[in-house]
Amino acid sequence: MLDKPLQWLGASCSGVRAFPRDAKKLTGVQLRRVQQGLDPLDWKPMPTIGPGVREIRVHMSLEHRVLYVAKFAEAVYVLHAFEKRTRKTAIRDVELARRRFRDLVGQRRTRNLTGG
Repeated sequence: MLDKPLQWLGASCSGVRAFPRDAKKLTGVQLRRVQQGLDPLDWKPMPTIGPGVREIRVHMSLEHRVLYVAKFAEAVYVLHAFEKRTRKTAIRDVELARRRFRDLVGQRRTRNLTGG
């Protein structure tokens, strides 16, 4: 089975690139597992963002998070990547990921209706 490609939505790739080296490396390993159809080593579901959305949790001196959805056959979609400074995920991060998920679902629906 081939690995699913990663599709970076919005500035999610830049978000991961801004992580410190060790966090970036661990994030890459976890995303690779997802591409291979495996679960990341540390994750939790994020149904408030959308069905099938998950959060990869990277614990370093600071907390780092990557929100993604892998339920679609064609790709793993990375919705958002950010540094977390409090126990609760900031509303702006949740809203941004929710908007990207909603846009993704709308684009997929349009493509399926137009046959593209």
